[in-house]
Amino acid sequence: MKALINGRWFSDLKDTPELRQARIEEAKTAFRHTISDDGSSPFRPEPGRYHLYVSYACPWAHRTVLYRALKKLEPVISLSVLDPLWGGPDGWRFGDSAFSTPDHANGFDFLYQVYQAAKPDFTGKVTVPVLWDKKNRTIVNNQSGEIIRLLNSAFDCWADATVDFYPKGLRSEIDAINQRILPSVCAGVYEVGFASDQAVYDRAVARLFDELDHLEVHLSKNSTLVGGQITEADWHLFATLVRFDAVYHSKLKCTVRRLIDYPNLCRYVKSLYQHPGVAETVRLDHVKRHYFDDLGIGNANLMVADPAIDFRNFP
Repeated sequence: MKALINGRWFSDLKDTPELRQARIEEAKTAFRHTISDDGSSPFRPEPGRYHLYVSYACPWAHRTVLYRALKKLEPVISLSVLDPLWGGPDGWRFGDSAFSTPDHANGFDFLYQVYQAAKPDFTGKVTVPVLWDKKNRTIVNNQSGEIIRLLNSAFDCWADATVDFYPKGLRSEIDAINQRILPSVCAGVYEVGFASDQAVYDRAVARLFDELDHLEVHLSKNSTLVGGQITEADWHLFATLVRFDAVYHSKLKCTVRRLIDYPNLCRYVKSLYQHPGVAETVRLDHVKRHYFDDLGIGNANLMVADPAIDFRNFP
């Protein structure tokens, strides 16, 4: 495991219950700020003040890239892209290549240096996305779900305010579907791929495909997840499903079915992909380089789930 411990970078840590608890406690308070002009936050919405650190490979970071594009925030919030190859000793790194950019905000070489600058005694994993405040030189937030809600409304003076992916009238329904798909699908593919033993894997893969089967039925009668319009829940699901056949099916052992085996889910992802501004944010070249890097994930000895094919009745 790669992580910062009290601000010191370690590239090959053994995870322990004590370290996991320390990360949990740190995550409760560190980098969980909002942006508001009502006086409730020291972070005010201002054009040019904030910077996003992202990887096109990561689905959680991809959501913030989507919102930046769809809300037309490119002139308002600057962006740096990390190299998708994460397996080296320094983890996420910047570069000047076809797959990355320099750190336009700070000039650092590695993402862990951004965390050190924001909190010199930080303990935890160094993850994307990161929303950085160039004025106060600190991290505002590193939680994907919270960042996209900030991008959805906090900068509407400069963004496309007609675009709202978390409308008041649908919030309870959006929250309810998020509570299902985030753990079972969006995080579920990682529970499958990172499973340490067979029982954990079997439970995770069953939950993942049970939910995908449920969504397939839902989308046979609906064009979106909630309210007949595109909402936050759709972008959560899209960022996972668009990667499914390219990497999750094989690399993360999600082997029961492919996305292409679900006609309604496939139609749904295609429709979202064709929404103006979306295709440019999908970089499967980054995705494949990242997941087929030497990430050291999962247990190579697990017996993967059988594909859902009955050869006795094969057409």
